[in-house]
Amino acid sequence: MGDPGQSATITAADRGLPFDRLLDRAPIRLVREIVGAPLIALLELLDPALVDDDRLRRLARETADPAALLCDAGLRRQLIEALPIAKARELAACFAVLDEPLTTLFPRLTAEIAREGELTQLFGFFGVAPDERATGRLRASTAVVEAGYPLFDYQRRAAVKVIANLEQHPRRTVLHMPTGAGKTRTAMHIVCAHLRDHGPTLVTWLAASPELLDQAADEFERAWESLGDRPVSLVKNWGAHRPSLHDVRDGLLVGGFQKLHALSVRDPNRILTLGDRTTLTVVDEAHQAIAPTFRGVIDALATKHPHGRLLGLTATPGRTWADVAADTALSDFFGGSKVTLEVPGFENPVEYLMAEGYLARPTFRTLNAEAGVSLEGVDLQDLATALDVPQALLEALGESEQRNLQIVRAVEDLATRHERIVVFAASVEHARLIRSVLSVRGIEAHYVTGDMDRSPREAAIRRYKGSASHPIVMCNFGVLTTGFDAPKTSAAVIARPTRSLVLYSQMVGRATRGVRAKGNATAEIVTVVDPDLPGFGDVADAFKNWEDVWND
Repeated sequence: MGDPGQSATITAADRGLPFDRLLDRAPIRLVREIVGAPLIALLELLDPALVDDDRLRRLARETADPAALLCDAGLRRQLIEALPIAKARELAACFAVLDEPLTTLFPRLTAEIAREGELTQLFGFFGVAPDERATGRLRASTAVVEAGYPLFDYQRRAAVKVIANLEQHPRRTVLHMPTGAGKTRTAMHIVCAHLRDHGPTLVTWLAASPELLDQAADEFERAWESLGDRPVSLVKNWGAHRPSLHDVRDGLLVGGFQKLHALSVRDPNRILTLGDRTTLTVVDEAHQAIAPTFRGVIDALATKHPHGRLLGLTATPGRTWADVAADTALSDFFGGSKVTLEVPGFENPVEYLMAEGYLARPTFRTLNAEAGVSLEGVDLQDLATALDVPQALLEALGESEQRNLQIVRAVEDLATRHERIVVFAASVEHARLIRSVLSVRGIEAHYVTGDMDRSPREAAIRRYKGSASHPIVMCNFGVLTTGFDAPKTSAAVIARPTRSLVLYSQMVGRATRGVRAKGNATAEIVTVVDPDLPGFGDVADAFKNWEDVWND
């Protein structure tokens, strides 16, 4: 048996129920609620006969706003409960509530309409003209509006300080944030604010590697789409990119140091013209800024405009581990001004970033390698005077069979626990060798080096960053220490010795993206330690290493 009064077929003309007819069926208590107690009280004072049931229903039909009544969750529930059973089932079918027992039909229908939050069908069913209240989700009086290009609280505080520093003499500052803490995203907020506040104007972003330059260009497109206030130019000037710089006046110029240095030698007036238009110069990996080639380009761009500003970005605001003179020179170049990531209640912000999941918490272990490489007197002399381990010695280490055996075994062990592992090799040939051995051993491995053509290098990186769920190893030399964002990387093998804390910190940082940055909760860092060679086994205190040479 069907429900009482339900016809076998419903024609188009019979579908739905006019809202006036719904009010005619509504309980009188609901009609009185719709009319409102103040109006009823006034009518009773004038003439009690004015508030009989028929007059109140007619008054409700004449004065009520059907759309407002249907948008009110409490009144909507009572109106739906006033439906004849046949019409209730017809409305239920509109919201995919089928074969519901009569005992639960009305609560289920009311809940489903609220869950979907889409009132267009409901308005149509009752013959109510649609308006903006009929479409979209039902909204509370207050709502959280998500940001299209958000910052974490600590990033926002740093950005505010940087902008303030850039407006004060000498209009230079460094943004010092640990690797993985979001320097580029924070800086893009600063860049976009500058373009909005000072436009039309030119911002020039400088970096040394294609990876950093690609990252900056891609990030600006994402940032300006949410933060911009007008169309601007994004000009890429590195590698195979050969844009005309003649008409670049408003937007972001992303330039490689090498290409802009060549321009300054070939056509000094052209780069000075860019300097005339540039009111903010950003230097990625700012610890390199005072290298002669880099400094010449920066000076041409950052000092020509009378209100030129200079922003450096780095996780390691020093040139070396212990050369105070070199580190002081870097500080002086930026006017001694530095904005350091600070978190109330934490002496070292790195601990906060790990505790809150922005950075993975790394575990460090060393792999003691008996390389069997003979250190002749000339090697020891080179080690004593060079900024880093000489290349010839690195190449010799890469040929050590016993050392390589230990490295391969360490990678194979990591592959039992990690899906993405990066290996920092001692030389180009070393990267190729480790990759080949791992491939033969059944582990997918790729290699990239600084001397590779861009196309195969990008293909290898895309594969490594892909969604495959099995372990993939990336062996590299001379690249991927900066501008390489592969959050799934959770292990690193540092198989090249270095006396550069900057370089060591950058290598560690490739594996320490935290869960809140779409990375991992923990990371494993295996550092190959060679007898008689310099090296590091931990970077827990590296963030504070250069504080004594900066004013702030």
